[in-house]
Amino acid sequence: MHTDTPTLHWTEDGQPHEARWHSEAGLPPPKRVVVVDDQTHADTALRLTSEGTALLWRGDYHNARQLLAALGRRLDRPPRKPSPPPAPGTDPLAHAFHLQRKAQAEKARRLNLVLLPFEAHYALPLRRAPEVRTACEEAFGPCETPCVLSLRELLGAIGAHEWRLKGVEVPALGARIHAHYGVFSPVRGEYVDLVANTPLPSPAPELAFDLGTGTGVLAAVLARRGVHRLVATDTSPRALACARDNLQRLGLAERVKLIDADLFPDARAPLIVCNPPWLPGRAHSPLEQAVYDPDHRMLRAFLAGLKAHLTPGGEGWLILSNLAEHLGLRPRAQLLGWIAEAGLSVAGRHDIRPRHPKAADPSDPLFRARRSEVTSLWRLQPMAEPH
Repeated sequence: MHTDTPTLHWTEDGQPHEARWHSEAGLPPPKRVVVVDDQTHADTALRLTSEGTALLWRGDYHNARQLLAALGRRLDRPPRKPSPPPAPGTDPLAHAFHLQRKAQAEKARRLNLVLLPFEAHYALPLRRAPEVRTACEEAFGPCETPCVLSLRELLGAIGAHEWRLKGVEVPALGARIHAHYGVFSPVRGEYVDLVANTPLPSPAPELAFDLGTGTGVLAAVLARRGVHRLVATDTSPRALACARDNLQRLGLAERVKLIDADLFPDARAPLIVCNPPWLPGRAHSPLEQAVYDPDHRMLRAFLAGLKAHLTPGGEGWLILSNLAEHLGLRPRAQLLGWIAEAGLSVAGRHDIRPRHPKAADPSDPLFRARRSEVTSLWRLQPMAEPH
């Protein structure tokens, strides 16, 4: 853990206690903490968390998981008061999206108030507690002192560890990609298939950039397709470590150079690929940073910088879902305007329909938008200079 991690303070059995506080979501330590155990009812947890009070668990580990699940079910109940109608002129789906995001953020905030006390090296002093040191060290780094973190974040670390071991099958590679904690897994294969099947520029590029590489899956696909050298960038140390592991496992490490950079390396290439977050909005967790892009920052930075980083005759591939358009969050005309402002033209576009379960779930409040979603690979080239 980081040395500047803040401290959580609480009183237990009349005595003051403290321990290092860790929150992947960047939440400050709760100011009010009560010690709870197996006798605590979910309705009590619902009331206390509504007041911002954290619950430090001292009972059976599996009972803590049951309490968290019961609290989640209560938070999923429809609110007693109906949601306010959208303001005049507001897209109804955009209104539904913002209400859903607000509800998700509130639910996450309250579930993160169920806390677990750890001894040094992530030992859990609870009945029937599993060994979680490996999962926690993979996710959060080593910790040699007692600490407190939320049960929800622990479960996320355990799940990430299991997925890291199992991996996700990527048909385009004929192999598995193993995502690390906090790195978005290629569970939605549409964008990978687009990069795997779109014809490469002719002649075949000797060099390509993969911007925001994440797990390294797109760099690996391009390498397998015959691109001799790649430069893959990311600003997340977790993503760079994850990509390095995957590329080594696939035998491609010598062909892909990994760089800690915000989008573009200081060079030019005939092919530059970017799969930015698809929805504008603030991420509530590190993992959500792969989905939500505040004010379209990464998308706009890619478009603005692409022309200056392409070699003559080069091509940029932008992989982007149009879900934001169907939600009223980014009109198609706005995207086309940004492309033109960057001095780019659209040389072609390849589309693919979603295969994920939510696209076929009528109970999802955003079903109408998800059903119409299309993911596209936009082939972008510099506009011809006027004579």
